[in-house]
Amino acid sequence: MPTINERYYQLHPKSLALHQRARDLFPDGVTHDVRYATPFPIYATHGMGPRKWDVDGNEYVDYVMGHGALLLGHSHPAIVAAVAYQVGRGTHLGASHETEIRWAEWVRKLIPSAQKVRFTSSGTESTLMAMRLARAYTGKSKIMRFREHFHGWQDYAAVSPHDLAPGIPAALMGTVVVLEPNNIRLVEETLRADKDIAAIILEPTGAHMGLLPVYPSFLGELREAATRHGVVLIFDEVVTGFRTSPGGAQARYGVTPDLTTLAKILGGGLPAGAVAGKADILDMIQHRGNASGNAERRVSHPGTFNANPLSAAAGATALELVATSDVNARAEAAAQLLKDGLNDLLARMEVPGCASGVGALVSLTLGTPHECDGGVCKLSHQQIEAAVSPLQAAALKRSLQNAGVDPMSGRGLILSATHRKDDVDFTLGAFEEALTAVRREGML
Repeated sequence: MPTINERYYQLHPKSLALHQRARDLFPDGVTHDVRYATPFPIYATHGMGPRKWDVDGNEYVDYVMGHGALLLGHSHPAIVAAVAYQVGRGTHLGASHETEIRWAEWVRKLIPSAQKVRFTSSGTESTLMAMRLARAYTGKSKIMRFREHFHGWQDYAAVSPHDLAPGIPAALMGTVVVLEPNNIRLVEETLRADKDIAAIILEPTGAHMGLLPVYPSFLGELREAATRHGVVLIFDEVVTGFRTSPGGAQARYGVTPDLTTLAKILGGGLPAGAVAGKADILDMIQHRGNASGNAERRVSHPGTFNANPLSAAAGATALELVATSDVNARAEAAAQLLKDGLNDLLARMEVPGCASGVGALVSLTLGTPHECDGGVCKLSHQQIEAAVSPLQAAALKRSLQNAGVDPMSGRGLILSATHRKDDVDFTLGAFEEALTAVRREGML
């Protein structure tokens, strides 16, 4: 019987050939860190609904779903029609247009914090803008964030508690405060001791798409602490916006931040980002009417592709479907079927661990016996991080791809409204095959 790697090479010769070409063009041969894979990544050709195909003709039940952007699945007919129509009218008109208004109106209808909106071209841009707005609004200079929470690749988001990433100036170390999450006492102590903190930013369901969860009670505690200390509370809902509920995590948990950063589903599968929130904070971008006011108080925000017509057309169409149909309920129901099935499978195969997650995001934790209800995992973050090694995760991902399932990672899956019971049933069979293969190679 071939090993996992041998089978992977057998199934993906054309992907291997493309990767050999790509290695001469791109660092690691890829254009996104998450697409880095050993021995090489698959090269996809097209997708439809919950499935996609690669250059070798292999079909997959897809749980990457455009890195979380495709709540509606691949090639949704309404998105295809909206984009095709707009392409024929112009991809960049160099002017304001009606579709950007319709897009922002759907954001405001869905997101509780959204009194005003400013569009960007990515999630990274949106967190950078939110931090800058918070500093300008409060007159303070520091940002509080939490360990392992991802806010894009911009400098302020990449500062770690102890070491700087290469290329980030050492001077930034003093402008970002990084704490352990779920510890309101530590937050309060830090805010009392340091009066120069402008904002608190976090992913409201936790780091790594919820793998390391934030407890819902912590969100309410943060809201109260931020209000008491005059600090701007920012929910980074790039992942959770329009997914955890139509109104994001803030609507699901009833906690309204001052600012919200959005991307992924916001663009309906096209590049997009936004900052939404309190009008008086967003209005820091507004022109002051005189040169001195603009220079001293105004936050400038250009951007060639802000609210570009193609993204606006796709995004407005996607948000209208979120607002007027049951796409969230369908995606969450499919995720629940998958979590239940995976937990049954783990028990039957006597593999310690659990499948958990909020909404239509599923995380897998292996190797640590514990009770889990499929919602927020009760293990500590340290236990969750240690439960699956990078070697195990990579082997599981390759083995799942061999079996016709493409996960976001070896322990993360993103579902769409197009995933059905037959897709989940196929996936459970693929997991049984993959776990058996990983176990056979002594990694489980």
